[in-house]
Amino acid sequence: MSLVGEHAEAFERCMRVGGVAVFAADTVYGLACDADERVAVERLYRFKRRRLDKPSAVMLFDVALALTALPELGEATREGLRRLLPGGVTLLLPNPAKRFPLACGDDPTTLGLRVPVVPALAGVRWPVLQSSANRAGGPDARELSEVPAPIRRAADLVLDGGRLPGTPSTVIDLRAYEDSGEWRIVREGAVSAAVVDAALDGRYRFDPAGYMDMIREDIPAYDRFQDELTEVSGADVERVLELGTGTGETAARLLDRHPRARLVGVDENAAMLAAARARLPADRTSLRVARLQDPLPPGPFDLVASALCVHHLDGAEKRSLFARVRDALGPRGRFVLADVVVPEDATTARIELTPGFDRPDSVADQLRWLRDAGFSRARVSWCDADLAVVVAELA
Repeated sequence: MSLVGEHAEAFERCMRVGGVAVFAADTVYGLACDADERVAVERLYRFKRRRLDKPSAVMLFDVALALTALPELGEATREGLRRLLPGGVTLLLPNPAKRFPLACGDDPTTLGLRVPVVPALAGVRWPVLQSSANRAGGPDARELSEVPAPIRRAADLVLDGGRLPGTPSTVIDLRAYEDSGEWRIVREGAVSAAVVDAALDGRYRFDPAGYMDMIREDIPAYDRFQDELTEVSGADVERVLELGTGTGETAARLLDRHPRARLVGVDENAAMLAAARARLPADRTSLRVARLQDPLPPGPFDLVASALCVHHLDGAEKRSLFARVRDALGPRGRFVLADVVVPEDATTARIELTPGFDRPDSVADQLRWLRDAGFSRARVSWCDADLAVVVAELA
């Protein structure tokens, strides 16, 4: 068995019998025990000389397991977790079900969550209560030798992970994130404020109030672009799925174009959807928070449309989405994709891209992926440098 497998197996065995382990996280050395075993938690706190009313964090070693363990979290908060985890952050989350109370100290409605990157413990499925391997208020340990000797002697398992970065996790308060999109850094550490901002605000969470002004400034051809999307959206459309509804600009145009249509819209930004909900007719729209990588709402739809959204996906994610769009459409369904693309002549590109966030692909690649997904026809209906409107049909 490899060292990785040995460490993971020994760690889980220690948790199973109510032990306390010293282990290497992705930041500093930590202590861990079964999050629901009171005797083990009390021992861990005695090792640290820490009061039981002081909170710790629950640590899991897989993001999917963490999301499963906390089913009450809203979609916006879950998306925030997906962007930030795994990594060197501790997230303060709302805990309405008062899960893992031994980790919550004197506030059972708040839960700290860690999902580190620890290859040696990959595959561990045990939720553990975790705290730094030091005396309360003492220095963090970046090497096993820096863990206080009494703690090492008293622990039931000691795993040496070599020298660690030595900077503790960044603590981020996400308790208000679901309702307002607000968050704050309680303690900056291993992950910088700039990276957190890019994940939670700057990179994905546009301001609804200034969004349209920003778009028209960045994309002078925006209205022509939208007109083309609407023009090629077909006829006799009754059920529409829009991917990336934003503030509802495209949805409003499509509903005007198709007076009998009802529209289902998805977007990962709850604040943007709130703006869309305020402007769109409630009896003709159903809006929900979701990512494009998530399962699509059940069809069949006559039309699936998307404007300025799909280019945030990488190539593999686009291919997956195109196959799911095909499955969501009815027999004569149509997919209209209006988006940023990589132009044939790179010197003609006019739209400023954000590295790591904007991931456009060429028109040729996307036409091929659409055909591979099962669309019988896929063509470009309009193109202007690095903007394109693509129409794909099933029959």
